[in-house]
Amino acid sequence: MKPSISTLQSLAAVFAVILIMTCFSALADKAEKHEYVLQNPVTADYLRKNLRKQLPRLVLNRANEKILNKSLKNDPLIQNIYQTIKLHAERVLEKDLISLDIPDNPNAQRNQLGISRDFLYRINMLAMVYRIEKDQRMLRRINDEVMAACNFPTWNPRHFLDVGEMSLAIALAIDWTAGDLPKSTITMAQQALIEKGIKPSWPENGSTPGWVNNTNNWNQVCNAGMIAASIAIAELDPELAAKTIHRSIDGMNNALREYGPDGAYPEGPIYWGYGTQFSVVTAAMFESAFGTVFGLKDFPGFLESAVYAMLTISPTNRLYNYADCNEEAEGYGNFTLSWFATKTGNRTFLNEAYFLLPPAEMKNFSRLAAAGLVWTAQFREKNSQPLPTAWKGGGANPIVVFTGDKDDPNGYYFGGKGGRGTVNHGNMDGGSFIFELNGVRWSVDLGNQSYGPLERAGFNLWGRCQECDRWKLLTKNNFGHSTLSVNSQLHVVDGMADIVGFKDGLIPEATIDLTPTFAGQLKSAYRRFVKEDPASLLIEDDIEISKETKIITWQLMTTAEVELVEGGAILTMDGKRLRVENLSHAGIQMSVISLYPAPLQLDKQIEGLKRLELQIPAWTIGDGRTKIRVRLTGN
Repeated sequence: MKPSISTLQSLAAVFAVILIMTCFSALADKAEKHEYVLQNPVTADYLRKNLRKQLPRLVLNRANEKILNKSLKNDPLIQNIYQTIKLHAERVLEKDLISLDIPDNPNAQRNQLGISRDFLYRINMLAMVYRIEKDQRMLRRINDEVMAACNFPTWNPRHFLDVGEMSLAIALAIDWTAGDLPKSTITMAQQALIEKGIKPSWPENGSTPGWVNNTNNWNQVCNAGMIAASIAIAELDPELAAKTIHRSIDGMNNALREYGPDGAYPEGPIYWGYGTQFSVVTAAMFESAFGTVFGLKDFPGFLESAVYAMLTISPTNRLYNYADCNEEAEGYGNFTLSWFATKTGNRTFLNEAYFLLPPAEMKNFSRLAAAGLVWTAQFREKNSQPLPTAWKGGGANPIVVFTGDKDDPNGYYFGGKGGRGTVNHGNMDGGSFIFELNGVRWSVDLGNQSYGPLERAGFNLWGRCQECDRWKLLTKNNFGHSTLSVNSQLHVVDGMADIVGFKDGLIPEATIDLTPTFAGQLKSAYRRFVKEDPASLLIEDDIEISKETKIITWQLMTTAEVELVEGGAILTMDGKRLRVENLSHAGIQMSVISLYPAPLQLDKQIEGLKRLELQIPAWTIGDGRTKIRVRLTGN
């Protein structure tokens, strides 16, 4: 029996609706998958038409050089930075020439990165003073340094960070001297940039080096070096220069995506300082050489990362040192933040107090300080905004920060985090936190430890599988962090802990879903942090156990003296006190585990380190659920 015309019409209508819905769905999927990407028009023809011909053109050009010279006449802050650069340039003149013959440092890794960094520092100081004053001593020393570095057998391409920083330095040396070096030196430098810099980045087997497209700081540093080198040799070999710049711009997208959505850099504040300074110098080179940043400034989360960087510095001027990060704030980050100040007009990002220190007291001075001087001189205040006192940053390694305002007498600082161990430079620290009050860091993160001794001992520091060596270290595993542990087991290395709730205001709070962190150990776990008042922090863990759960351990890492008292503990340091109140499990006494010396010989040894614990056996949890509530209260 044939279908009727009306039936066919009905079927056609249904198919039409399905087709329309499918098309809309496909468009929606396409829109959802659309990602911001850098503009990338670079070809050899583009270079010929658009690359500025006149030197200098890397960070410096004739236009911003006029701004710099004017600032050097009437701006005390710029004058002071320049005097500091001059001081360092004079110190370079007192050193031996750069060489590969340096004393072996047991804490250093076995590569040439320290040499490349020293060379980048030397060129920044010498070349800026020469640029401003035409001091012939500086020019002669630049010439000698460049010839010495170009005569190195290689720039160590096996560890391409070494090549990246060296290439940037050589490119700046010949660019900022703008033809004043002997022609033979310029030729040697350009050939070295090609043979020891760019060509090793193009393996003969046609493969693409991992750093080109990866998501960590190597991407930012190595691509910056290749871009600088390519601009420096563009007239000599435009095809090689164009294809290298084009590849780098495409690759940079992968590292820049890590700043989204809010600016929280997954590798922590130290690596924010390292990687971001090279993204910033890349933007400055693009702008000076091409008149555009190819969209870098507007990459989602990138400008916002300045807020992140400043909020990871506590009132005691120590970093929230999660990931492979030390507590000491790096001075070089101040010049990176100056770029953000210049691009936003927000004076909050300009560290005037640091830049106005006497030159001899400006510690941790950046090896890119001369480049930083250029963009710092361009700062003009437009729309300054204070830092928030409660902030959340999402992404691959999310964090939350609560602080007091700028006049806070208690110096309140809390930093908590989610994340997972498999993130770049990550640790098993989901749910961990640091807490400062009254100038004391009561809950600590153990921070980084030197890579060199571990690598020399044959320790596989960089493997991130569940059973890898990395998690044997107290600095890396959950037993060395102020978080939860279950059954004395490691966290699930790829279990992502997300911040699922956040509220700002006078009583800010944040909630982290730790359930994936404890897959196979608990049914669910949620950790909530609340700043109840200007001198206290509440930590609340809502837990549902599983049949695998045997014991839950609440942990706080501290270097304070600990006195166990009824209902909790009293921490004492520097004449200050912090009460740790067990609000939920009155029948269970806290305990203290001494971790000095640390369990392993290869562990970082931290004097006075202890782990304050509250252990809750699963058999005491009658209905399968428990809520651990602990309050930290200062004087």
